[in-house]
Amino acid sequence: MNREKVMLRRDEKAKRHLEQYAPVWKVAETFVEADDAVFFNVVFHHPEYGWVNRRYKYDGFNDVLYHKGQVTIDEETAIQVQEMPPYLSVSVADVPNAYGG
Repeated sequence: MNREKVMLRRDEKAKRHLEQYAPVWKVAETFVEADDAVFFNVVFHHPEYGWVNRRYKYDGFNDVLYHKGQVTIDEETAIQVQEMPPYLSVSVADVPNAYGG
């Protein structure tokens, strides 16, 4: 599978999951061609934990998004991230039925 197809499939899967946290900023991304996989980090304000940098792996072969952990970040870092265009934004940031996980 080519890189572009893997990225499109990742975006489709990731955005459905991340919309509950919008706005979301993508801050890192690494494509692993041999595995048709993408590792990426996003930053957002979590309703329970505050500002977090969360890592994901998208497995393009199996079409699965894996949560690989998160760390909290300070307000100064969050402000710097918000100067970039968001990966995912919505007009209303309170998504009904968000599980908060």
